[in-house]
Order: sequence, then structure tokens, then C-alpha cells
Amino acid sequence: MNIIEVQRICATPSQPSKEQLEYWVNTVLANLDEECELVIRIVDETESAELNEAYRHKKAATNILSFPFEQPEGIDLVLNLLGDLVICAPILEREAAEQKKLLHHHWAHIVIHGTLHLLGYDHIDDAEAEEMEAKEIALLHTLLIPNPYEDGADL
Repeated sequence: MNIIEVQRICATPSQPSKEQLEYWVNTVLANLDEECELVIRIVDETESAELNEAYRHKKAATNILSFPFEQPEGIDLVLNLLGDLVICAPILEREAAEQKKLLHHHWAHIVIHGTLHLLGYDHIDDAEAEEMEAKEIALLHTLLIPNPYEDGADL
């Protein structure tokens, strides 16, 4: 069983339950041979902006930041720590409204997106982006959530 710790620093009434967050993460991790551990930290725009500036040198809040675990040199323990996801709830709510997406669907997409980052997927170049988006779309499809990259997906 994967261990998913949820830290709610910013509580908004429309956030998914811990069980929903776990379900979305476990959807991504279903085919792994080992159990993993990660943290989902739900924050406000201030904390998101501070972390985004400190780690990505960007002076604004963002919807999600992914921090893959890097085992320190000289530590020989077998740790299945994937890392941390930091999700900015107010940004997600605003994006869902602007993009006319169901908030629940947008949360699922962002959690899946971040978990894939923790597994090493990225979207730095076009080929990587296509691979990652295809994986996201396929995983969301299993949850009966439409392709988030198509306009009007939730209409």
C-alpha cells in the first residue's frame, strides 16, 4: 500500500478528500512493483510563490510544484520516497473556472501530472511533453475524465 500524506495548509471547501487524492496517486502508481511514499501539501498563493521563486526563480504562484526525492550520497537505505507535491488550491480553482473545467477533474489532472513528474516524466521539450501528456490523458481516461488539453473538454 502506498503511503500518501496530505498536509492542508490552505483549506478551501472545494478541495478533494484525502481518499480522492490517494485514489488519483494510486492510479498513477498502480503498475509499480514497489510501494511508494509521497507528500501532497496544499498551500496558498504566498507559499506557492515563495517556493516557486526559491526553486525555479519565478516570481509568481503556480498550480503545482513537484520535488522528487533525492537520496543523499552515502545513505544505503532502500527508501521508496517519491517526493513532495505542493499544490496551490486558489490557483487550481481559478484555472478551472477560467478554462471552464470541472474543478474535480482539474484536481485529478494536476495530481496525476505532479505524480508523473515524481516518476521522472517531464515536458521540457516537445517529445517529452507529448509522452507525458499521452500518459496523463490515458490515466484520466481510466477515471472517465476527458482530455484536459482539448478546449471545452468538460462542456
